[in-house]
Amino acid sequence: MKPLIVGLGPKTPLGPASAKSLAKPPELQSSAAGGNVAVTDQDPAALGDEETAAIGGEAALAVEASPPAGRALSGIGAAQPHPTPRPRAAVADDEEEFFSQLKRKWSDFRVDMRDPFQRSTMIMTAVFTGLLVYSYLPGLTNAYIAWANPQYAHGWIVPLFSAALLFWWRQPIAAPVAVSARLAGLLLLAAALGLRLLAANYRIVTIDMYTFVPAICGVFILLGGWSVFRWAWAPLMFLIFMYPLPDEATRYLLGPLQTTATMVSTFALQTLGLEAYREGNQIVIGEMHLGVVDACSGLRMLTIFCALSVGLVMVGRRSWWENAVILASAIPIALAVNSIRITVTGVLYQVADTEFAERVFHDWAGLVMMPMAMAMLWAEQYILSNVFLAEIEGPAVLGRSAEAAPQPAGRKAKTAAAPAVLGLGPIAAKTNGSAAGKSTGNAGPVVGFPPRKG
Repeated sequence: MKPLIVGLGPKTPLGPASAKSLAKPPELQSSAAGGNVAVTDQDPAALGDEETAAIGGEAALAVEASPPAGRALSGIGAAQPHPTPRPRAAVADDEEEFFSQLKRKWSDFRVDMRDPFQRSTMIMTAVFTGLLVYSYLPGLTNAYIAWANPQYAHGWIVPLFSAALLFWWRQPIAAPVAVSARLAGLLLLAAALGLRLLAANYRIVTIDMYTFVPAICGVFILLGGWSVFRWAWAPLMFLIFMYPLPDEATRYLLGPLQTTATMVSTFALQTLGLEAYREGNQIVIGEMHLGVVDACSGLRMLTIFCALSVGLVMVGRRSWWENAVILASAIPIALAVNSIRITVTGVLYQVADTEFAERVFHDWAGLVMMPMAMAMLWAEQYILSNVFLAEIEGPAVLGRSAEAAPQPAGRKAKTAAAPAVLGLGPIAAKTNGSAAGKSTGNAGPVVGFPPRKG
């Protein structure tokens, strides 16, 4: 296998060349101040035979680079690692403005609608979705009534957010739709409707409402196939957040949330130096009893913040483990914000009048809790993106680096470090009986490409 030949100047014909006929190789030297790499040209006639290398009868690139302490050279002629290349679509989305992207996506949609197959499939999907909405109109009406509760005030945003993501993530439908997708969509739709009939028989309103989500997923699989479901499943599943929690789940969650908020707030007040202790779901501070009722349990904050965290994970560009950490931290952040609210209220009851504490607790705290939770979530994302750095894989793999050595003045630098050789794998320099072959023989840093898999 012939070694890889890399040149930094004009292209020259490749072929066997002797040491004397080699073109002038550029030397890359790292600056001691900033680690930048400088390219210097020297007259090959001024170099001795010791500094001239011929590898496998082919011209090679001699690279002499000594990065400063604390910085590794990861790339040819670069002092800092190159970022992992991203797809062109992702780079374009970052560079273009929002309205430009929206205009482009609308143009793509109009182009796709000119295709008879795309147009008929989109129309059929819209018709079946409209029929499904009409069939589930009683359940959707109950969800609309539940949005009047402050605990589910975010419900009206959920369908709008899902519709926007469906349009933003839309991809052309692959034709033809596989038979397996048709069968899977039909079975999922039938199972959802059957479960709905069972829930209606036992008058379980919540399950009747929830079956809308698998039913609409079945419609998309039935008409669009697996290619549509790959980009549409997340916005469709997000529709679950527009429904209220079942009554049984609410009852089971209220008790533990109240107890947790009471214990954490009592500990925080004790840490601040106040004589506080817990009696059930009440915090006793001196002669004042602060009761943590159902409205103070944090269930409202929990439902809203969980939906918000899932939405941020869907629109963000993070790795899977970062998304998992963000989702896992949604419940602790919601509980922490609610505990801070109760703790601040207990402190105000001691240092301020009762009227001011009641105003902060009931009026102002609700406006501060969500921004505080968002600030905690932003701080968590900042830590994840700056502390845990992904390993960058460049096009070349750096081997053993040479130690920095000052270049002495003169026409020959016999004590300079051996040059690095860029090639495919370990390459041993061939000697032609000159002084270069009789000298040290220590191999310099070798920069090579990783072996191909397979």
